[in-house]
Amino acid sequence: MQVIRSINEMQSTSISNRSKGRLIGLVPTMGALHEGHASLIKTSLDKADLTVVSIYVNPTQFAPSEDFTEYPRNLEADQALCEENGVDILFLPENEDVYPSSYSTYVEEELVSKGLCGVSRPNHFRGVTTICTQLFNIVRPDVAVFGQKDAQQCAVLRKMINDLHMPIELAISPTIREEDGLAKSSRNQYLTQEQRKDAGLIYKALMEGKTLSDNGVRSVDRAIAEVTHTLSQSRRLRIIYAAIVDKNLMQPVKEIVPGECLIAVACWLDQVRLIDNIEL
Repeated sequence: MQVIRSINEMQSTSISNRSKGRLIGLVPTMGALHEGHASLIKTSLDKADLTVVSIYVNPTQFAPSEDFTEYPRNLEADQALCEENGVDILFLPENEDVYPSSYSTYVEEELVSKGLCGVSRPNHFRGVTTICTQLFNIVRPDVAVFGQKDAQQCAVLRKMINDLHMPIELAISPTIREEDGLAKSSRNQYLTQEQRKDAGLIYKALMEGKTLSDNGVRSVDRAIAEVTHTLSQSRRLRIIYAAIVDKNLMQPVKEIVPGECLIAVACWLDQVRLIDNIEL
């Protein structure tokens, strides 16, 4: 596995491979890699000739009060996971190269990003679209792979790719879960054993909402009431939002339309922010 830190070297390597007709897959990450990331890597390996994993903890998608400084970092373990899973290139850009002191250009999507996480994290998706645009320009991928757990992020990036006519296929891999259904996440490392027990309620709540939909319930209010009731069983969990939205534009819907909606939840579990969703 090749390790590249220079943006210029990454660009020239990608240009050289594309000139030879090789399809490039990109898996953008912030490190603290786990089985969920391994599934993204597998998707890239299936779709492309060359798989690039980037690791960069992007400061512009964190608010000043968020966990940028504490975000888990373990490059040695991340590198081992990439090697074990057949990654061709590990791209580790330096912060001063990504955001030099003179940096002043940002990319912002203004529809899909505004609801759900966009309310409580108003500049988060601007940071996501900006860093992904940079990575797309540097790596020149034919395929970019993301996880369904971050459904709104996927929808925002799909809109950006379409609106800006980027020649990139967005591949979405299914959410990888723990035995009790908790979505794999780098932030799960923050959880104590006691918190971990309560975290399983998130998936349980989503599944109860999905069960109602599967049984023919079309009332958004009824499904959300069931979800919030389940989440309220833990005093540790504080709901940021629980919503049923159109899965493409992340806009609220008046009634559940199977195949076109998803139910999304964000919660504080004490001081840890967790998100999850399930398509209906």
